[in-house]
Amino acid sequence: MTLTFYAYPKCGTCRKAKKWLEENNVDFTEIHIVEHPPSKQKLKELYEKSGLELKKFFNTSGKKYRELGLKDKLKDMTEDEMLELLASDGMLIKRPIVTDGKQVTVGFREKMFEEVWKL
Repeated sequence: MTLTFYAYPKCGTCRKAKKWLEENNVDFTEIHIVEHPPSKQKLKELYEKSGLELKKFFNTSGKKYRELGLKDKLKDMTEDEMLELLASDGMLIKRPIVTDGKQVTVGFREKMFEEVWKL
């Protein structure tokens, strides 16, 4: 089975996650999240399979997030508006996002990866 790994090459967390996947011989296809951000429909699918709140898909430490003042705006946005915003700019998306089509993880914590992706 091959995982889909949405990442930003300059992101330190993404590099750690990629290294973990490689060291554990996990087969994956990497997608540059900024050059090829997931579509609104794809994000909706990932969000629904993740079991997380949609707010967890936002890169809250990102410059763009702060510039747009999303901390205050998100609570008044609909799910549809949030998905539209995420799909519009890969820099707004928390990364990496890893999926096998059934399960989805957002961000990287070694313990979480061991539990979910240790194949």
